[in-house]
Amino acid sequence: MEIEAALRDQVGKAIGRPVSQAPIKKLKGDASNRSYYRVGTAPESWVVMVMPLDASKKSEEASKGEPPKELPFVNVHRYLEKLGIRVPRILRFDEPAGMMVLEDLSDITFEAALEGGKNNQALYTRAVDLLARMRAQAERHQDPDCLAFTRAFDEDLYDWELHHFREWGLEVWSGKKPTDSERAELDRIFRDIAKQLAAAPRGFTHRDYQSRNIMMKDGELVVIDFQDALQGPRQYDLVALLRDSYVELDRGFVDTMLDRYIATFADLTGERIEPKSFKAFFDLLTIQRKLKDAGRFEFINRVKGNPGFLVSIPASLRYVRDAFKLRPELSGLQKLVAKYVPELG
Repeated sequence: MEIEAALRDQVGKAIGRPVSQAPIKKLKGDASNRSYYRVGTAPESWVVMVMPLDASKKSEEASKGEPPKELPFVNVHRYLEKLGIRVPRILRFDEPAGMMVLEDLSDITFEAALEGGKNNQALYTRAVDLLARMRAQAERHQDPDCLAFTRAFDEDLYDWELHHFREWGLEVWSGKKPTDSERAELDRIFRDIAKQLAAAPRGFTHRDYQSRNIMMKDGELVVIDFQDALQGPRQYDLVALLRDSYVELDRGFVDTMLDRYIATFADLTGERIEPKSFKAFFDLLTIQRKLKDAGRFEFINRVKGNPGFLVSIPASLRYVRDAFKLRPELSGLQKLVAKYVPELG
């Protein structure tokens, strides 16, 4: 009951009137250490984000340096608002209490809006256009005060993520460890992939721009879960969206959407992107990102006791397997990992 009283108190202070009788519902959690509660009933409802007091500022995944001085959600939110990107409205942030009152975006995610297959191309076109606009705007208006411009997908981070897969998606998943020579080969190939990916030009990257991190409200696409934004290649958010572990898309449709992004970005910036090399890099990044996702889902299961993401491992592995076909120079890696994870063969 204490938490309910605190939630109602936060909302009351945010809107300037008491909501002492408002019903409270805990919302379905994600893989983060934050909790969300709906206070009230639509259209008179709000969402309160509750954060652990000792871990509210540091990313849960590998990151360098000291924890930032400002909550990343607030910092990146301010930047995206300046760019004209629709993000949830912050009504109140009580940092000492670790609570933030946000507008209620309802329960309709992009993923939910896709159910039934109707208007999928129209919805994905909107999401791709929004991503192109966000990237173009960010490249035009860089801001050193935004945390996303102080951290990056560098060689070490890519390599860490690949070994996150090796540890959790290969060793824990299979119950076996590679031999010393196989481990040396994995180390070498992973570092080479990390170097290739890190060499690409970087810009503002959401990091997890997928179907559960875009909300639908009053016909608008609202971007959420952007607190881990950093500097990365243009293709990264496209991999998150078009190689989404929660919504599988066929390659023909993916190519159509990649072409759409290239055309929209060109319209916005005047820059012409060469499609063949752009897509080849997309495929290499798919291998890295989806291996990491498969490992991460098993990590969340084993370490956080949340098995809800296990169902998305097969799709992640299928994406990697398909991308291997388009990057034949990595056939040695495919053969090695498929020895322990047959789904990659």
